Order: sequence, then C-alpha cells, then structure tokens
Amino acid sequence: MKAIVHDAYGSPDVLRLAEIERPVPADGEVLVRVRAASVHPDVWHVVAGFPYVMRLMGSGLCRPKFRIPGTDLAGVVEEVGDRVTTFQPGDEVFGECLHKHQWINGGTFAEHAAVKADTLAPKPEGVSFEEAASVPTSGIIALINLRDYGRLQPGQHLLINGAGGCLGSLAIQIAKSYGATVTGVDNGEKLDLMRSLGADHVVDYTAEDFTRGAERYDLILDVASTLTIAEAKRALNPDGTYVIVGHDHFGRVGRRVLGSIPRMFGLTFMSLFVSQLRKKGKPIDDRDPLTVLAELLADGKITPMVDRTFPLAEAREALEYLVAGQSTGRIILVP
Repeated sequence: MKAIVHDAYGSPDVLRLAEIERPVPADGEVLVRVRAASVHPDVWHVVAGFPYVMRLMGSGLCRPKFRIPGTDLAGVVEEVGDRVTTFQPGDEVFGECLHKHQWINGGTFAEHAAVKADTLAPKPEGVSFEEAASVPTSGIIALINLRDYGRLQPGQHLLINGAGGCLGSLAIQIAKSYGATVTGVDNGEKLDLMRSLGADHVVDYTAEDFTRGAERYDLILDVASTLTIAEAKRALNPDGTYVIVGHDHFGRVGRRVLGSIPRMFGLTFMSLFVSQLRKKGKPIDDRDPLTVLAELLADGKITPMVDRTFPLAEAREALEYLVAGQSTGRIILVP
C-alpha cells in the first residue's frame, strides 16, 4: 500500500510517500480502508519531535518508533481481527487509532490502517468521510474539557477564547447542545462564522478586551491558551471555572524540552489553592466521548468544518499549511 513515512524528526520536509506492506489486523483490531485522515497539531508534534520529552513518552528517542503519522481517520472496514464483534467488513467507521496519549504516530496517513475496534464508532449516514475524519481529536478534546473539567451545565454562560478554529468551532456546537449560552472570541474575520455555528455573542479580541468588560462567565474555555490566570479570574464569576487546552502554537509558545507541560502541571498544582482552576469532576454525561460525538453528528447538532483537502502524496504541503495558520477548519488527507 501507499503510505506517508518519516525516518527522522524535523520539518514537514521529512515526510515522503512510500510503498510498504499493508498491515494485518491483530486481536481486537480491524483493518480500515482509509478514506480520509485529518492533519492536526498533535501530528505536527510527532513529526517535528517537539517537545523533546515526547520522545521519552513512546514516540522514539532518536527517530520515530512508528514511521506512519496520523491519528484520526474515517473509512471502510475491510478485515476484522479475532475477538472483534462490533464491526464487520463493509462498515463505515470513524475515530482515532490511539487511546488517550496522542504524541506517537498512529498510522492513518496511509491507504490502510489497523485500528483497535474500541477506538472507532459507526460513521453516521449523511456525514462525509472528510467531515467525520475532522472530528475525533478536536471533538474529544473539546468535549472532555467542557464536560469533565468544566462541568458544563444547561443555562450556564460560557466564553470560548479561540472559538473560530477547528476545535473552537466544535466547542461552540457541543456547548449549545448542552444548553449553554456561548460567547465566542476570535479575530474580526471569524465573527460571522462563530455566529453561524450558534454563538450567542461574539467578540473581536483585536478590538475589545473581554477580560475588562462588565460581563462575567460561569466557564471560560481557553482554546487559544493565551490568557493568564489573573485575566481569566477578572472575567469569571466567583464560582466560575477556567479551563485551558494547552495549545503551544507549533513550538512558538512553551519550552523546547518540555513544551507546555510545566505550565499545565503548574496550573494543576495551583488548582489546589485557586477555586476557579479546572478540577475534574463527575460530568452530566459520562458516556464514551466518541459515542457522544457520533450521536451529535447523527442528530445534526454539530457540523464539522473542513477547510481544505490534500491528496495523500501532498502530506508535506498539508502540514505546512497547518503550521502557517491559514486554515479555518480541519485539513484533510485523502488517499
């Protein structure tokens, strides 16, 4: 089969198209004919090998342990391994190929991928492969941060900082499905987009500092990861919650060795003393995140944003486009 591989860490130039052996599904796995795979920031981390600590977390110390990038996919099941009862050949599926930890290559930038069956869900009818592939990583991050860490409740007032990107756009729609009032913050070019996705109020951060306004929020989801604790507290109700995603903007924020990890650990420690910092609690809906996202897709409550598709052979160009920050939705590879 054709696949994108990289034998060293570095810029997108390390990616190349190669002919390799097609994987064989192991116990509990299915072989998926990949119809679409998404290009997202976690993919960049593994290709670049940054921050360096991720190499000790399973990615490979001096070179990638697994050569084929990619974690999100949508496609058609072609074979099933032993002990798989949830899918059969011909089923259309979407999901991730990894459990939780995303800083390793997952193998979806290829014509076929062997994937654990329990990381997939049936693709809803009426949702394209490209749309479905754009949802898993961003949607799961948005849902977990809103539901589990933010403990979002119906009727709450939520502000999303960086609501005009792929993750933020899904966060708007997920929050609306839970009955929240949503304020979206991004640059002026994305105001209409945020409104079209359901945001009740929008703010152009280049023209207005919402942290110094009169409005107070029950929850702030900082997708852009640009707020200080002091700024967030100014805009929160006394019993509100601040949740940061931890985006390091492709190495432009954070440290080369540990990236944004020290900041996240610091915030976790400070949450012992600052009541408004996120604390994981019992969510209003504790179902598997991908199951929830599949249901929201099927019901038309979330509409994924696909910015642009690239053929598999142009994975390097797709990753460069991602890093340039030009996209307004998810970037998709199509084998």
